Amino acid sequence: MILTILYNILKILNLVIHVLIAVAFLTYEERKIISALQRRKGPNKVGFGGLLQPFADGLKLFTKETILKNAVTNAHLFLLAPFSIFVLSLLGWAVIPIGKYVCTLSNLQLGVLYILAVTGSAIYSIILAGFASNSIYAFLGCLRAAAQVISYELAMGFIILTVVISAGSLNPMTIVEKQEKVWYIVPFFPIVYMFYIIILAETNRHPFDLVEAESELVSGYNIEYSSMGFAYFFLAEYGSMLLMKSLLVLLFCGGWLPLFNIMPFNLIPGPVWFSIKVNFFIFLDILMRGVIPRFRYDQLMQLGWKVFLPFSISFFYLVATVLIVFNGLPQ
Repeated sequence: MILTILYNILKILNLVIHVLIAVAFLTYEERKIISALQRRKGPNKVGFGGLLQPFADGLKLFTKETILKNAVTNAHLFLLAPFSIFVLSLLGWAVIPIGKYVCTLSNLQLGVLYILAVTGSAIYSIILAGFASNSIYAFLGCLRAAAQVISYELAMGFIILTVVISAGSLNPMTIVEKQEKVWYIVPFFPIVYMFYIIILAETNRHPFDLVEAESELVSGYNIEYSSMGFAYFFLAEYGSMLLMKSLLVLLFCGGWLPLFNIMPFNLIPGPVWFSIKVNFFIFLDILMRGVIPRFRYDQLMQLGWKVFLPFSISFFYLVATVLIVFNGLPQ
């Protein structure tokens, strides 16, 4: 019993450490790519080629003093919000398979539903942060987050339902195995394109970083945070970014499956293929930040309610009808 508990604790620590290291080098990758787009050097002082810069920044943030201003509505909620969103960004990784029979913690049959529940719960932490900060900019930021979540999460739900009825399972491993002949990105390309845009908004990434728009809200819901509180928000954003790209790869891009099931592609291990695919979409995210201007808030809301929602519902019914008519529903 004790050995089992220790083993599970070690697995959790291993997961947390790997996610934090991945987040650290993701920030380095982003700063390097954007600096190349803008013809400057980027991080290049700490470590070889600036590789240790993320760790230096993290050490600086965690050694700074946490400042609680007198106007904070509730100090306990103020401190709880960043820690809770950081924990939620880690919980989703518990059911992400990175290879065949290689799951980080648990092979949950309702894995996709679990990921949706965890990622959807992050909005409560943002609302807590905006409310407890007692700042009009933070409050507007959290209200924006709550309103836009409703607008695009409905469409995201119908997109995922389309994949679920095609695969006949909510288990990420089963969904990937159903893509051995053809990845779902081929027949479902229109909704894959929509899903990619939706997860950009879900993770508050450019051009949909409207809850922390510097030009309007002076950093939004996290404006009053410093030191560890700000670091937790920062880690949660990049951790969620990796998590949602992993979900995209699992649902539509074959997960750990090779590009072609022939030599020499099938010699490359599954986790390596999984990492390559996730990094490809991360690279697209960074390019978006470097070349596309920010959307207006009303444009995002119109996109969610008037374009994505009706199209995703129509596509779901189209796929369901085709599967029923041609007896293609999985057993």
